[in-house]
Amino acid sequence: MEYDKDKVDEMTLALFYLAATKRPGGGAKAWKAFDLETIKRLYKKGLIDEPMIKSITLNMTEEGYKKSEELFSKYFGKK
Repeated sequence: MEYDKDKVDEMTLALFYLAATKRPGGGAKAWKAFDLETIKRLYKKGLIDEPMIKSITLNMTEEGYKKSEELFSKYFGKK
């Protein structure tokens, strides 16, 4: 099936916000239980740090954390 990868990336980043833990110095930590190809694209966009470490969490950049909060509010916030 063909699908809009940018929309999947946005939704994944928005859902990272649900389980994010803010890190001292900027960014946040989140569970990386999503599609690996999506995670790789988010890394290439500079929204998360190196995802290929042997950890069940990943580090969002400061930009990625702010964007995840914005997207979560946009898609799931109540008006």
